[in-house]
Parts: sequence; C-alpha cells; structure tokens
Amino acid sequence: MARSIDIQTTTKKKQKPLQHELGFGIHFTDHMFIMDYADDRGWHEPRIVPYQPIVLDPAAKVFHYGQTIFEGLKAFKTTEGKVLLFRPERNIQRLNRSNERLGVPALDEELALDALKSLIAVDQEWIPTEPGTSLYIRPFVIATQPALGVDASTQYQFIIIMSPVGNYYAEGVNPVKIFVESEYVRAVRGGIGEAKTAGNYAASLKAQEVAKEKGYSQVLWLDGVHRKYIEEVGSMNVFFKINGTVHTPALNGSILDGITRSSIIQLLQHWDIPVEESTMSIEDLFKDAKSGALEEAFGTGTAAVISPIGELNWLDEKLVISDGKTGEISGKLYDTLTGIQRGTIPDPFGWMVEVNI
Repeated sequence: MARSIDIQTTTKKKQKPLQHELGFGIHFTDHMFIMDYADDRGWHEPRIVPYQPIVLDPAAKVFHYGQTIFEGLKAFKTTEGKVLLFRPERNIQRLNRSNERLGVPALDEELALDALKSLIAVDQEWIPTEPGTSLYIRPFVIATQPALGVDASTQYQFIIIMSPVGNYYAEGVNPVKIFVESEYVRAVRGGIGEAKTAGNYAASLKAQEVAKEKGYSQVLWLDGVHRKYIEEVGSMNVFFKINGTVHTPALNGSILDGITRSSIIQLLQHWDIPVEESTMSIEDLFKDAKSGALEEAFGTGTAAVISPIGELNWLDEKLVISDGKTGEISGKLYDTLTGIQRGTIPDPFGWMVEVNI
C-alpha cells in the first residue's frame, strides 16, 4: 500500500465562526481525509480533499445493515503555538477493535495516525484557542458496497472530518441532571456495546429524548439483563466517589473502554486516591447516598472531558449529589486533564503527542 497521502487543497475557504459561538459539531473545516478499500486491493488511495458531500449508491450496506464505526479525539493549540493530540494512538487502536467486532478490515494504524496529523496540518488555522474550545476530530468507516445481501461489505471508505468546538453540554462543567433509565437498553454483553459503532448511539436516542422531556440532560444506563447494574451515563463512562474511594463500573463487554476513563484512573492512582473497577448496583448507590457515603459523581468522555452529576432520578425518586455542586475531585480532574491537554501543566504520563506543522 502506498504510504504517501495525496493532498488537494480547496480554492474556496469557508468563513470561520466566532469562537464563543462554536457549539459542538456544527461547523466543519475546509478539508477531509478519504481512503478506499476493496477486497482485491486492500486499503488504497489515501488523500486529503476539500470538505464535500459523500456520494453513495442507495444500496450501500451502511444504510441497510449499519456496518460503520467511528472515533472521537481532540487537537489543542498551546500558547506557544504547538499543536497537541491527546493519546491519539489509543483512538486508532480502539478503531481497529471496533473494526474487528463489525467485520471491517483492519486499518494500518501508522498510516491512520499519519493521515490524522496531515489533515490537522492542512487545517491548523481552524484550531480554536479560547478556554473550553478545541478541534474535535471524527475518524469513521462506512460500508459502501451496493448489495443487499446480509453479509460483510467488500468495499469501505475510511474518512476523517474535523470540527472546531466549544463545550459539549450547555451547562459547561457545571453539574447536570441525569435520569436513570429502567425501560430501554443500550447494549448487552456479547453484543456491540464495547465497540464504538452507530447502532449503540441509535439505541440510546429514544431514552435520551424522554429524559430531556422530563428536564434531564442525559440518562444513566443499567445493564440489559438484570436492569440493576450501572453501566454508562449517556455516551460517557461514569464514576462515583463513595467514602473516599472512587468507583467505576468494570469493563464487562457492554461498556466502552473509554480513553478518558483510563486516563482518569491513572490520575487518581497517581494522586494516591483509591479507585476501584467493580460491579455497581443502582440500589446500592441510592443506599450510599441516603447514608451520606456518596460524595460526588461524574461522567467522563472525549467530548465533555468531565461532566459532574448533580442529580439522579430513579423510579421517580430524586437524589441530589454534592448539594448539586461540582465536587472537589471532579473539579480537580477537569482542571488537571484539560491543563495537560493544553500544555499548561506538566504531562507526567507522556500522553500528549505534538503534530509537526
């Protein structure tokens, strides 16, 4: 496979939005990366082209059988002008784990990372610099073979698009209200819950809609078998500080192995704060809250980084956490992780990767 990336730059650059009006994922940079796959050629023709619509046959398998996976990561620009990525190799590795689960041919991880860096270099002027902003990067794979047989596609496209973004939640890093979902199920062990694929998110939309109608920002997912064990919050991993120890649900085959999640665990261990990965029931969590043992709760993910939880509603019983305020650990984790990402505080873990511009 040719490793050189062909670059075709646009002749019509877009007008950039004001940084305080970015929102999340609604503006897109001038260029995109595309690479094709065919069974008889493998992955081929890696190229950067002007941002444009994708033209597909109506019978393309992505439309009918949902064979698609994606990733999400961010680029940051320091005050010295350096461009930094947060643990990008982990995203590429997870991309291939998702590919494996969905029957998609593996990507060359070195080439995928080169493509990502090259695209950032071309569109570097799109990286915002105001506090709370970043350049969100969305690599994804779609099945493009025009055939209606129920089997894996023989043709794919690997695409990367980028979007300058602000805070994921309108509340910013302030606590959000969460509705505990007891009817709908996001994923089950043995399914595709640990893959980053569109079907997981499609399965979550109805419950999220219901939660918002009730005045809640997101849902807390319970396991799909017993409907009692905590799994994820919205599209994020979730943590609870109970009697001085931070707990998070153990990876069990239906929970996404979050890169922010693993980074939070490393940070807590670095600070000598006890952290446990275990099975957690919603009933026990409410008991801990009533006894005063539950001190704070928060979600973690690429988009929001840290999202403190100020209230849970389970079976119409409301639970206020940390007086509805951002907890000490939540705030410290957010400040530290975003500081490392932006290059304003030391990175003792070697997480950040500089993009040569």
